Amino acid sequence: MKILRVVSLAIFLLLNLSVVAQQRPNIVIIISDDHAYQAISAYGNKQVKTPGIDRIAKEGAIFKKAYVTNSICGPSRAVILTGKYSNKNGFKDNENSSFDGSQNSFIKELTKSGYQTAWIGKWHLETQPQGFSFWQILPGQGSYYNPDFLMMDGSKKRIDGYVANVVEDVAENWMNNRDTSKPFCLVIGHKNTHRTWMPDIPDLGLYDKIHFPLPHNFFDDYAGRKAAAVQDMTISKTMIMGYDLKMYDSKDAEDREGNIKRMNATQRTAFDAYYKPIYNNFISQHLTGNALTEWKYQRYMKDYFATAASLDRNIGRTLQYLDEHHLTQNTLVIYLSDQGFYLGEHGWFDKRWMYEESFRTPMVMRYPGVIKPGTVNNNMVLNLDIAPTVLEAAGVKIPSDMQGESFLPLVKHNNSKGRDAIYYHYYENGEHSVSPHFGISTGRYKLIRFYKRVDSWELYDLKKDPNEMKNVYGKKGYEKITAELMLSLKDLIKKYEDEDAAKILEQSITK
Repeated sequence: MKILRVVSLAIFLLLNLSVVAQQRPNIVIIISDDHAYQAISAYGNKQVKTPGIDRIAKEGAIFKKAYVTNSICGPSRAVILTGKYSNKNGFKDNENSSFDGSQNSFIKELTKSGYQTAWIGKWHLETQPQGFSFWQILPGQGSYYNPDFLMMDGSKKRIDGYVANVVEDVAENWMNNRDTSKPFCLVIGHKNTHRTWMPDIPDLGLYDKIHFPLPHNFFDDYAGRKAAAVQDMTISKTMIMGYDLKMYDSKDAEDREGNIKRMNATQRTAFDAYYKPIYNNFISQHLTGNALTEWKYQRYMKDYFATAASLDRNIGRTLQYLDEHHLTQNTLVIYLSDQGFYLGEHGWFDKRWMYEESFRTPMVMRYPGVIKPGTVNNNMVLNLDIAPTVLEAAGVKIPSDMQGESFLPLVKHNNSKGRDAIYYHYYENGEHSVSPHFGISTGRYKLIRFYKRVDSWELYDLKKDPNEMKNVYGKKGYEKITAELMLSLKDLIKKYEDEDAAKILEQSITK
C-alpha cells in the first residue's frame, strides 16, 4: 500500500508539472528590418494600412517610446538575443563584427528550461545560430524573390516565392511539426522592408494613387549640425535610380541586379510590366534639381510602403495561425523592427542616428490575460529589454549579466515607473558617412557626442524642437541642463561598462 501511494503521488506530481508547463506562455517574436514607426497606421499614419500590426496593438499594448541601443541591423539583433549592449555582446557594427554564438542568450535559457525554440528568416549575425531547437535562416541580407536558406545540416536550399510569404510558410510548418507537449518560442525574422524595397507581385502599384507629402524638413540644410552636414544618405544624392528605384535604361543593366536576375519568368514579366511604363514616363519629363529629388521621394515611398504590405499581411497570417490552432490565449506576441528608419525626414533614407526617426522603433505586444487590450505605454523601453521580459513571462530566472530590464511590470501595472533616461552608442564609421556617436535621452532632452569622423557635441530640447533641427549645445540658458546630462551620461556609461565611451568622455572633459 505504501509503494502504491508513493507511485500515485509521483504520477500526480508529474501530471501537475505537465499542466504547469503547458500554462507557461508560448512566445512569438516578429522582427522586421528597417520598418519605421511612422509607416504604421497604429502610430498615426493615415495613408497606409497595417491591419496585422494594428491588431496586436488593439488586442494588447503599443509602445510609444520604444528605442534601440545601436541603430543598425546586426547589432540590434545581437542586443535582442543577449540582453546586453553592443560593447558587452561584441557585435558592434556590420562591417567588422561576427556574433559570438557561444555566449548566453534568452533563447538558451528558454531551451534549457524546456521550451522548443526556433529562429526562421533573417538572422544577419554572420555565424550560425546556437542554442536553438531549430533554425532556418537567410544568408546575409537574403533575397526578396526565390530566397536561399541556410539549413541546420549545412546545406543551402532555394525556395520559390516571395520572401515574406516563404518565411511565414516555414514558420507555420515548424509550428505544425513541433512537440505540442512543450511550450515554444519562435522568432520570425523578416527581410522586409530592407533596401532595395521590392514589393511582392500582388502589391506592385498598391500606393500609386497616393501623393505623399514631403516632410517639412525634407530640404534640411543641416545648419549647426556638423555630423549631419557630412553624411551620405540623402534621397537627393545617395539614392540610386537603378539599384533603389528600378529605373533601368536597358535589360542588361536590369539583369546585373541580383534581386531581379533571380526572378522566374512569371515574376520578371509582372515586374517589367509595372516598372517599364514608369521609367518611360520618367524619361519623358526631363526632371532636374528639386523636381527630380521630389520625384525620387514619391517612388521611394510607393515602393517602401508596398514592400511593407506583405510584411504586415504575413504578420496577420501568424496571428490567424495562432487563432486557428487555439494558441492565441496562451501566446505572448511581440512585433518590433530592428530599428527605426528615415522616410524623407532631413532628406534621408536609412537609419544609424540617435535622432528620433532612427533611434525609435515600433513595438507592439499582445499577452492575453496579462495586458489589457488597447493599452498605450509611454515609458521609455529598449530592445535590450526583450530578453529579460520574455524570460520573466516564461518564469525563467533572468541571468545577472543581462543589462536589460523587463518591461512586463510596465504593461501589467499602470503605476509602475520606467527609466528616467536611456543610453545609445552607434559604432560604425563607414557606409553613409555617419559619424560614430553615443548619448543620453531623457525624453525631454537629448545629449549626443560624435567622434572619429566628426568631433562635436549636440543638445536638443525635444519639447521645443521635436524634429531636432536646432543644436543648442553651448547656447545660453542650457548650461545647467547640459551639466546635469553630462553627469547622467557618465553614470550610464559606467553602469553599462562602455569603456570606449568612458575614454572619449574623459578626453572631452579634460580638453
